[in-house]
Amino acid sequence: MSEKVPLTVVLATRNEEANLESTLASVSSWVDQIIVIDSESSDRTVEIARGHGAEVASLPYEHGRIIPWIFQWALDHREIRNGWILILEADQRVSDGLRWEIARVVADVNETRSGFYIRRCQVFRGKPIRFGGYGSKRLLKLFRRGAGELDPVEQDTRVYVRGEVGTLRSPLIEWNRKEDDILFYLEKHLRYAEAFAREEHRRRTEALAFKGRARLFGSPDERVLWQKRIWFRMPLFLRPFLYFFWRYFLLLGFLDGSRGALFHFLQAFWFRLVVDVRLAELRRAGK
Repeated sequence: MSEKVPLTVVLATRNEEANLESTLASVSSWVDQIIVIDSESSDRTVEIARGHGAEVASLPYEHGRIIPWIFQWALDHREIRNGWILILEADQRVSDGLRWEIARVVADVNETRSGFYIRRCQVFRGKPIRFGGYGSKRLLKLFRRGAGELDPVEQDTRVYVRGEVGTLRSPLIEWNRKEDDILFYLEKHLRYAEAFAREEHRRRTEALAFKGRARLFGSPDERVLWQKRIWFRMPLFLRPFLYFFWRYFLLLGFLDGSRGALFHFLQAFWFRLVVDVRLAELRRAGK
């Protein structure tokens, strides 16, 4: 590409020097604007970001809250100069094919859709996870400025877009190299378990609705919200067993091999069980 594409990339970071270099290298040569919202990094994260020409803004780190609210803060408070926005986490890299697809969408003056889902290629310890429902996972990452927003209560990074949406074919590569260290993985997901448990507790006790519709035969996000409604009605402590069985056996997660077995066990069973334990504690405290 001889000219920069009129696209703004927004990233959220906290101590991401292990991942950020490859992420920024996948966009910095062709994207017009990169905005990095950094939450008190103590490593080389800010240095790496500025080395790739990113605009860096600092945001205090808040325990108990994870990434989605940071993206919404960026949309509300930073000057975004392009009509299209791509949100990325620090461990997500744009593949070459995706780069060209995004460039075509942004350049098409006849494009009427407001956002696009992108297929995620999840890598765990150097190996792609292809089964257990992860080979077809799609995330809404690309959207028009002013057409998308996030839910400040929700702990999943989910963009709600007004208008028609489409799907791009090429993948977004997600590989958090820090998670190759099992202690880091466990510590991170303990923090996430606290955030997810508190969100579910609030939605149960305060009757907080999700921003989007919940439909079995809707968009990928509408199907996820439909599944969440079912999940909230299931008995605590039983649902992690059922979810792991569904992912690992019915959705063929066992075909991902030994590393896949570890991934599916930790993500589908252990993490969900910790969420349920913490949620039960919050419910007892509330009573």
